[in-house]
Amino acid sequence: MTALPAAGTTASGSSLCALSEAGAGWFLRKSKIVIIMKTPKIAIDTNVLIAAMRSKRGASFKLLSLIGESKFEFVLSVPLFLEYEDVALRQVEKIGISRKAVHAILDRLCFFADHREIYFLWRPFLSDPKDDMVLELAVEARCDFIVSYNKSDFAGIEKFGLYVINPKEFLERIGELK
Repeated sequence: MTALPAAGTTASGSSLCALSEAGAGWFLRKSKIVIIMKTPKIAIDTNVLIAAMRSKRGASFKLLSLIGESKFEFVLSVPLFLEYEDVALRQVEKIGISRKAVHAILDRLCFFADHREIYFLWRPFLSDPKDDMVLELAVEARCDFIVSYNKSDFAGIEKFGLYVINPKEFLERIGELK
């Protein structure tokens, strides 16, 4: 863990702490170590949403079903929402769910999302402009991860302090899968 500068100890010995850049860490208070765990913040690529709509048995569905349960923070921007809607509605017949069901899923995502406006564009950074849109959201929101099945599409995002991870790996990381 990369530690930020320690807060130090007062004459009364009140506290000493070390926090990582991600906000997780520890502090010592009256001879007790207290662990601080940061709730991970994620941006979800469209392919994960579509996979969740196709099957209730996969990691994508489990991930989306946990949105709103305080296991992680989910961020969303208007451009990404519009892409979710466009792709899902174009594929309703392939997915095998109704347009009404697609709208219900999207409504739920909007309800629980941390809504973000994008003020700075990093384009072109990735090979696909639609992936740049996910990257811009993740950078603006200071996400920990982009959740996607297309890891190779996000090559180089470590430069922004971000990591790409698939739904199964993310669920394992937060303790929802073993």
